[in-house]
Amino acid sequence: MQLTSDLHVVGGGYFGFGLSGHLDCHVYVLNSGSELALIDPGMGMPGDFDTILDNISADGLDPLKLRKLILTHYHCDHIGAAAEAQRRLDVEVYASAFAAPFIRAGDEKAVALDVAKAANFYPAEYTLPPCPVDVELAEGDSIAVGNLQLETFETPGHCDGHLSFLMRGGDRVYLLGADLVFWGGKVVWQNIHDCRIDAYADSMFKLENQDFDALIPGHLQISLSGGKAHLDAACAAFRQLGIPPNLL
Repeated sequence: MQLTSDLHVVGGGYFGFGLSGHLDCHVYVLNSGSELALIDPGMGMPGDFDTILDNISADGLDPLKLRKLILTHYHCDHIGAAAEAQRRLDVEVYASAFAAPFIRAGDEKAVALDVAKAANFYPAEYTLPPCPVDVELAEGDSIAVGNLQLETFETPGHCDGHLSFLMRGGDRVYLLGADLVFWGGKVVWQNIHDCRIDAYADSMFKLENQDFDALIPGHLQISLSGGKAHLDAACAAFRQLGIPPNLL
């Protein structure tokens, strides 16, 4: 589903548009015209990545022209299909320097898959396939996708190693925020080892001084204009010594 000249949403489950697997995050394709990149390939339940590839083709894009797979963080609804995508497509895999060793190892405890299974959030039989990571990202790194430039921000809080990206060079400025912030200034608090209030606040305040038009989150509503207002709402909650409302 094409959102703008630069951006397509090609997957997403129950907390999205029902385009692919029930547990998939929003799966995005960046389209610079000369190059394509995939942002977070979803959970990777059997057959779901085939649906994502079919959606890419239905938008008039050739999946075989994808050259980069960019992983925002290591939760399984975002990276579970990474190994399959890397195997089937000619892509370099990008992830944070913190998350990369756990993604390479398929470390289920580090990515909190064990507690997610115990909470019946993910199926008990699900396993996380290890995936190679070619490029390790840190604060300030730039990724070029044709004429599009992605500036990397380290934004822990939802989990350690979480990345967000400001994308410029297209028809607007986008915050590819993954699970940092959602419509209305909501966030995702979870009782897992690396979800931290202080880090979440610091990440929000870091991006507060950045201007952007579109908020492109990992789930639920997408704001193609006025997106900064949602991050500002979360910052306001933190400044009142409170916490933003939980999406769950």
